[in-house]
Amino acid sequence: MHGRCGFTCGLFGFSLLILLMPTMGAANEAGKKLAQQGGEGVQACSSCHGAQGGGNAAAGWPRLAGLNADYMAQQLTAMADGTRSNPIMAPIASALSEQQRGDVAEYFASLKPPTMAPGGEVDQKTLHRGETLAQRGDWQQGIPACTSCHGLQGQGVGVAFPSIAGQPAMYLQNQIKAWQSGSRHNDPNGLMASVAKRLSDEDSQAVTAWFASLPAKPSNNDQ
Repeated sequence: MHGRCGFTCGLFGFSLLILLMPTMGAANEAGKKLAQQGGEGVQACSSCHGAQGGGNAAAGWPRLAGLNADYMAQQLTAMADGTRSNPIMAPIASALSEQQRGDVAEYFASLKPPTMAPGGEVDQKTLHRGETLAQRGDWQQGIPACTSCHGLQGQGVGVAFPSIAGQPAMYLQNQIKAWQSGSRHNDPNGLMASVAKRLSDEDSQAVTAWFASLPAKPSNNDQ
């Protein structure tokens, strides 16, 4: 009886996967088209974030390739409803339907992140301070280790904590400033806002430079 059930359940699961495959493929193709060609009232994502979603360090545009799909979809919704203020992205996110946000997020999540770190010219003292903050924090200032939430290699953890390894330093600094000013307030339980407000400008520059010096790590998109 048990063996028969196992065979039947396995067959059902396989059949369900086969039925879902065309839908999954269609969603990925729709996301690819939005990313590379844009759509009605929406410019191509690749025009700012790169053809392979690697970002633009000089302009401060983030890497999207390999980020958690649900995280990206949530951020697009936050930009559309104003809980994450972004004057450039807000009209784009608002023009996308919920389905389109999910499609384009799934597409970028499926891409491999760039192997080269965006880096930049930073002195070793600054990088050492950034590594200390990232891996151990500064408890005298009430700053926890970044890796305690974002993963030991900055690869991100689930939906709430994105991959930050290999993200442009300028982008990361801009997000810290947004949490400090309150223009971004879509973090779980206000955690990032409370940490960001304890960071000095020097420490902000140090920790973001260190994460930018690391090769990008793909998030776990199964969570």
